Amino acid sequence: MGIASTIRTLLAKINLSRRGPRSLAGRLILAAAVWAALGLAAGGWVLSETFGLAMRDNFDATLQTDLDGLIAAAEPDAYGSITMRAQYLNRRFERAYSGLYWQIETEGLPVTVSRSMFDNTLHPQDLKRGPGGSWGYAEGPLDQQLRVLVKHAKFPVRATRNPNDFRAYTFMVAGDTASVDAAVKEFNSTIFWSFAVLFFGFVAAVFIQVRVGLLPLRQVQQSLARIRDGSAQRLEGRFPAEIAPLAAELNSLIEHSSEVVGRARAHVSNLAHFLKTPLTVLAAEAEASPGPLADAVQKQVGVMRRQVDHYLTRARTAGALNVLGNRTPVAPVLEDLARVLRRIHAERGIAIAVTCPDEICFRGERQDLEEMAGNLMDNACKWARSRITVAAVRLEGRSFRLVVEDDGPGLAPEDLGRELSRGERLDESVPGSGLGLSIVRDISKLYGGGLSLGKAELGGLSAALTLPALA
Repeated sequence: MGIASTIRTLLAKINLSRRGPRSLAGRLILAAAVWAALGLAAGGWVLSETFGLAMRDNFDATLQTDLDGLIAAAEPDAYGSITMRAQYLNRRFERAYSGLYWQIETEGLPVTVSRSMFDNTLHPQDLKRGPGGSWGYAEGPLDQQLRVLVKHAKFPVRATRNPNDFRAYTFMVAGDTASVDAAVKEFNSTIFWSFAVLFFGFVAAVFIQVRVGLLPLRQVQQSLARIRDGSAQRLEGRFPAEIAPLAAELNSLIEHSSEVVGRARAHVSNLAHFLKTPLTVLAAEAEASPGPLADAVQKQVGVMRRQVDHYLTRARTAGALNVLGNRTPVAPVLEDLARVLRRIHAERGIAIAVTCPDEICFRGERQDLEEMAGNLMDNACKWARSRITVAAVRLEGRSFRLVVEDDGPGLAPEDLGRELSRGERLDESVPGSGLGLSIVRDISKLYGGGLSLGKAELGGLSAALTLPALA
């Protein structure tokens, strides 16, 4: 896998625009939301239970106070009948169905009840011993659910001469639990909405914190994108201590890749030098000794030179593809080539018109663009009668098309495929190696582009070259 592929994979992995289960930000926010929901739910349950218990304890304490007041207000006469002193009683006992009731039972006497009971009586159930008496529940008037406190007491009967003559009384106080239930329900509702707001506020805070905390990763992503697009050569900027080692390793990787490509190019140049020098010697010797053998040697030396140039160009371009940060404006390259070709073909008066927007940039090295555009433009100048046109247009996505046309004789449709597929020379009337279009095709394929030939509007050959462009 090349360095460019590695960088693209890394960019895909740290793409923070994705918000799914595989997103780092999504995982952090989801984990925080789950723990916050569990913590708030547990805290809400504890608060609800604590509040409910406090309300019930307070309610029971109020009933205990009312029962003590009832016993204090009870005044038995000489025969054991009870009369009540109102100053010791809660005034709610006087209001009908107020939710607070008392009842006194005496053996052998009718049941005495508070005015709030009217003609109803209490029938406690599930009585259990507790502090201050027995506690239970009963159904009250208007289907009220009552909490009941029962206590037994004895008073002496003064009408008899027996000092041990006592009469037992059962005192009951009951209160409606609806107020407690309503208070607990209101408290639970307040807790729920308060905790809901707190939960969403917490999640929003975590979201902001995660977004801010992961900004250095987005900075790394943007820096890598600038390197890939050619606007930078290394990761730039200051990074937190956790991200700085990653940035340093990536910069080292990029520098190492550049060094490797540089060494490869040096080896390619050395190889070209070592091969071309013996070929030049052979060609000179063959030219100095005319004859059939010399002609054969010169022909083969020419073939070897073309093949060496062809494959060395491919090797150099293939190595350059793995170098990040390549960015080449197209217009200056085309203008420079047109200027040189006008001088070379000044005697023929070839007019070269170049049209290229300034914003089009080739995602590759300048010398590769010069190699491809130079071959196409030089080929057009060799075959043109008076003029050629060179136009670059931006395509959809990340690519552009370079079209070179001439007003020469052009090629027959059946010859177009042969010219590209085998690099054959179909006409020997002009100088050249005959491998120019083949080299352009091979280099463009290495960049993911392509070359197509057709009939030009000027009447000659149209060569359309598609290459990657920067966004």
